[in-house]
This record gives sequence, structure tokens and C-alpha cells, in this order.
Amino acid sequence: MTSFESQVKTVPYPQEAVYRNISDLNNLERVRDRIPSDKIQEFSFDADSVSVNVPPVGLVTLRIVDRDEPKCVKFETAQSPLPFNLWIQVLPVDEQTSKMKITVKADIPFVLRGMVSGPLQDGVDKVADALAMIPYE
Repeated sequence: MTSFESQVKTVPYPQEAVYRNISDLNNLERVRDRIPSDKIQEFSFDADSVSVNVPPVGLVTLRIVDRDEPKCVKFETAQSPLPFNLWIQVLPVDEQTSKMKITVKADIPFVLRGMVSGPLQDGVDKVADALAMIPYE
């Protein structure tokens, strides 16, 4: 397994508010208009799963497999050209601020590792940046 970790992001909201929002994917409705349609297509979700079509990767569906309130939400792929696990950790800094980190573990064949590692790390960083900017009120 190859691991990819985002930088730790500071989020100006309490840990409980961040966790509550990331543990129920129906909350993605609030940010649907921020998703670039030229990069992501066929975006759908329910409380426990999210599906996106990302050209040229294809359809990726993630589902929540574990919720460790209030500090972690774990996902695994239900459909993806490359199976992986993803988890979002949220820890308190103080009563009004938390920090967040995304970790992805993927079983990448050796021959593909050099080709997909850079884009996958870039994707993890972009997701972390986007999650850090969401209003978690």
C-alpha cells in the first residue's frame, strides 16, 4: 500500500461542527455550486456515499465505512479504477478551531506508481484545501 497525506489544514470551526458535516454526505448539497463542472461530472451523493466522474479517471464512488465521532471518518471505494481507502481526521486546536488531515492508502501496481503518485498527491492536497474552506456552521 502506498500512502498519501495532505498537509494539516487549520479550519476556523469547532471539531464537532466539522465532524458533523463531513460524516453526513448530504451536507455536500451546500457546496455543489463550488464544484468545477469542467473537472468533475455526474456528481451525486447520499448520507453515506458520493460518486463523481472525473475525466480521464472515470467514475469513482466512495462510501463511509466507519465514523469515529468526533475525530475521524473513513471511506473506501465502492467503484474506482484504482481501489483505495481515504480517511479524514479532525482534531481540536481550541474551542473554535480545529485541524484536519486527509490520508489515502492505495494499492498501486509498481509499474503505475510513478505515473499516478503525483496526480494522486495533488488530488489529496486539493481536497484538503477545499474541505478547509467550507463553512461548517
